[in-house]
Amino acid sequence: MPEFKYTIKKKNGTVSTSILSAPTEEAAVNILKERKCFILSISKNKKSPFAFSFNPPSSSIKIKTDDLAVFSRQLATMVSAGLPLIQGLEILVEQSEKRPFKSLISKVKEAVEGGSSLSEALSRYPRAFSTLFVNMISAGEASGMLDDILQRMASYLEETSKLQKKVKAALVYPVVITLTAAGITVFMLVQVVPSFAEIYSGFGANLPGPTQFLLLLSNLVTKWLLAFVLGIAAVIAGIFMFSKTEPGGLFIDGMLLRLPIAGKLIRKVSISRFSRTLSTLTKSGVSILTSLDIVAKTSGNKVIEKVVFKVLENVRGGESIAQPLASSGIFPPLVVKMVAVGEQTGSLEEMLLKVSDFYDAEVTAIVDGLTSLIEPVIIVVLGVIIGGIVIALYLPVFNIAELIS
Repeated sequence: MPEFKYTIKKKNGTVSTSILSAPTEEAAVNILKERKCFILSISKNKKSPFAFSFNPPSSSIKIKTDDLAVFSRQLATMVSAGLPLIQGLEILVEQSEKRPFKSLISKVKEAVEGGSSLSEALSRYPRAFSTLFVNMISAGEASGMLDDILQRMASYLEETSKLQKKVKAALVYPVVITLTAAGITVFMLVQVVPSFAEIYSGFGANLPGPTQFLLLLSNLVTKWLLAFVLGIAAVIAGIFMFSKTEPGGLFIDGMLLRLPIAGKLIRKVSISRFSRTLSTLTKSGVSILTSLDIVAKTSGNKVIEKVVFKVLENVRGGESIAQPLASSGIFPPLVVKMVAVGEQTGSLEEMLLKVSDFYDAEVTAIVDGLTSLIEPVIIVVLGVIIGGIVIALYLPVFNIAELIS
């Protein structure tokens, strides 16, 4: 659909410029007149041939969790203050500094002005607004508590983002150090060791065992480095493609959950996410069946997803939530008992929230412990690798008198 760039003067005297999608210029003028705006200028928007580099299609935009939390919090504040929804969206468009996000919210505002509900407008952009977010907004519109739901969604997103950052912080440091160590090792094997090999080739004597092994390793890496890198890339690509299949996803996610230390962390993060998401949805008025369906699809782990879908089938058949959780072997007895108590007392949302808070604290403790443990371990490993290479290189120098005699 063509886009028209327009400049208008509002009732309060402010002048603003924006872009409107309409089939014709006349239709665009009529839309603006319906908004009771004084049109200063309007013309067809001429897009630069390089516009795609800076303005991706709205359907492909993915919003960061932090940005979505801020959007929810700000819109909740304006709706709570009594501002009309369209005016609130317009203010968010004007104050947004990120062009893709600005364009996206502008299109959402136009859809709402065209008669769509906010949830319907948001559902057109699934990469930006998840099923969870859209269903929460829909529940808020149906209950007349949109501001309250938006506040809850903002709190949920903030807690989720906080947990994600803790886990990423624990993983980034060792990954960066490991890659750096690998790069240094490969550089020494490819560039430094061959230089020493040329020097030692004229000694005419047998080199120490560690030095011979290092020279052999250097020769292999130098000759097969490209094949080795391509092989690793092929393995990673194969694992990624396998993980996208149903049995592959179940197998890999199951393996991740069984890892010695990382598995425990992944399990606790998944339980926290399950509990917080289900609590937020049910507390906001979303039906338990819809809530479980959303929780399963947003779990991020195929094994957890399968368990939650089993819970959904049991609840649909009139059974409890706790029983399939207990038989899954994934959820600890503490979680199962708290869910069972919540179902019996009618306080499921509060119990789930307590479970989530408990496991968030557990994740923080594990991350802090890993961070303090990983650093000395990495230093020792680096020392052994780099120190071993250096010692193996200089062993012949220490025994040079014996070698040249």
